[in-house]
Amino acid sequence: MQTSDQKSIILFDGICNLCNASVQFIIKRDPKEQFLFASLQSDASKKLLLQYNLKNYQLKSIVLIDNGNVYQKSSAVIKICRLMNWPWRLFSIARYVPLKWRDWLYDFIAKRRYQWFGKKSECVMMLPEYKNRFIYE
Repeated sequence: MQTSDQKSIILFDGICNLCNASVQFIIKRDPKEQFLFASLQSDASKKLLLQYNLKNYQLKSIVLIDNGNVYQKSSAVIKICRLMNWPWRLFSIARYVPLKWRDWLYDFIAKRRYQWFGKKSECVMMLPEYKNRFIYE
C-alpha cells in the first residue's frame, strides 16, 4: 500500500449525508485505492489544511490534495473524476465550463445540501473493511 504522500487525499464534510454518500461512491469505484479520506472535522484535516496554508478554511467545500496541489469546490470534483476509472473520468469534461459557472453550481448545491440530503450529528465511521482508507490523526 502506498503512503499518504503518494495518494490523493479527499477532505469532506463528515456530517453531510451527500458528502458521505460521495465518499462511499468513490471508495467502491477505486480498486487501486489511490484515494485516502479525512473528515474536515478531524484533527488530520486540520493539520493538512494548516500544512497547505488553508488556516481559515470553512467546512463548505470538498478539498482534494493531489501531488502537492490543492483543489477545492468544482475543481476538486473534476480532478477526482479525472483520477477515477472509466466511465467516471468522462465527467472531467466539465473542466471546459468556466470556473465561475462551475463554482456557482457547486455553491448552489453546497448551500442546500443539508436541507436536501440531511446531516448527521457527528461524523459517521465507515465500514471496517475501509478503515485503512481514512486518515484520523
